[in-house]
Amino acid sequence: MKVSPTAPPQGTVRDWLDHRAVMSGERSGYLFFDGGAPLTWSQLRNRARNLAARLTAQGLEKSASVAIMQPNGREAIECLYGVLYGGFRATVINLAAGDDAIRYALDHCEARIALVGAAQQDLFNRVRTDVLRQLPQADGTNPVDLYDLLPDDDALLMYTSGTTGQPKGVVHSNSSLLAGGWTPTIAHDLTSKDIGLCVLPINHINGLCVTVLGTLICGGALAVAEKFSASRFWDQCESAQATWFSVVPTIISHLLHSETGPSPDVRERLRFGRSASAALAPDVQNNFEKRFDVPIVETMGLTETAAQILSNPLPPGIRKIGSPGKAIGNDVCILSAALEPRGPNTQGEIAVRGPNVMREYFKNPDATQETFTSDGWLRTGDLGHLDNDGYVFVTGRLKELIIKGGENIAPREIDEALYSHPDVIEAAAFARPCKTYGERVEAAVKLKDDTRVAPEHLIAICREKLGSFKTPDVIHVLDDLPKGPSGKIQRIKLVSLTGSPTS
Repeated sequence: MKVSPTAPPQGTVRDWLDHRAVMSGERSGYLFFDGGAPLTWSQLRNRARNLAARLTAQGLEKSASVAIMQPNGREAIECLYGVLYGGFRATVINLAAGDDAIRYALDHCEARIALVGAAQQDLFNRVRTDVLRQLPQADGTNPVDLYDLLPDDDALLMYTSGTTGQPKGVVHSNSSLLAGGWTPTIAHDLTSKDIGLCVLPINHINGLCVTVLGTLICGGALAVAEKFSASRFWDQCESAQATWFSVVPTIISHLLHSETGPSPDVRERLRFGRSASAALAPDVQNNFEKRFDVPIVETMGLTETAAQILSNPLPPGIRKIGSPGKAIGNDVCILSAALEPRGPNTQGEIAVRGPNVMREYFKNPDATQETFTSDGWLRTGDLGHLDNDGYVFVTGRLKELIIKGGENIAPREIDEALYSHPDVIEAAAFARPCKTYGERVEAAVKLKDDTRVAPEHLIAICREKLGSFKTPDVIHVLDDLPKGPSGKIQRIKLVSLTGSPTS
């Protein structure tokens, strides 16, 4: 089984894991910092096959949901591959979503079996449904025959953040899940010689598809950290001998403002760092690369597309700062309000079509129909345009636009103005209901501990860069901005968190 630069992977996750076990059996595929022993490809295949047999022996139907409540670590990797190897629907639970959202996901997915980490037992007991139980201990019986698998069989069920309503369950097949590991592989020229560093939770689509499944496709290795730590990050790159890493913009900003940095060996070994999940401010990217001499490749992806849909090329290719790149492995277009493709340099909704696109929203045909156009484009909900070279420039989320006096203001351009100040670690603009304009502009920032910069100074910077109309009326200084499991800032929570009265 070879990786083609033009055709997505064939077969199933089971096929690819068997292939790695045969071709690279004694090589370590996954490494850990929590004391867990490395997993060779043959060990992982054997562990996955045994777990698949135990799940099958419970009488689960093929493609039935199996809930995975595991933090990053060896057991999480084994559980994920075991569920996929058996032909079940791996239902990875966002452990940071809160009890109500987790309870909803466990009930909605109809799982009968849960694979629960030791530290998640109390959480499981609080949110479990009446029909949900943990997998019994192995009883020593003979293994059962596993289900025959096809590429179109269900493989993954992952719930969205649900910031504008109940979370939606995104269903991926074996085929689209493998394509989710293939798109970063071909975009970043990953090979069996590469070692990635994963600091993002693998119960998020970025960590799962880009790093975990990207490693399966390219045949390299992945060092899995329990979570991101700015003080440990560069040491982890060193000990893992990482050649690349995948993070989010808030992590890049925190690394930029930390006192630690990479050793000369780490700088020489790292081919690139990868940024996804949210827009990366140009000032943050430029300052990071200038300080650390590590190129950052900005990308874009969605849960609905098994992560990546866009990527900038690696150096020496042209990386357009401020753009997440162009389509690699799928097709991207800009849709008009009438859902018709538009030409270059015209604003509209970004849409994608390709092998990595989801099958459906679980038990939600109305949402599925609304998300797909009649000719198969998946609507991302992001606004932007294509330039003449095919690079996409993202304005912002449709649902996050600030509409002040009938004029649309993209929060991203305000964020970037705030990030231009070197003491701003996190920034997010948002809309506040307003009697005069309908909505007004406000923003929240996290600043360096020793800074003396005042909100009024940041407002002056915005006024200089953006003009008075787009400048925030108020800038709130917070200890931390609310973030989802991947580290993406959640603007929707800022209105209630900052608590300013309506004016």
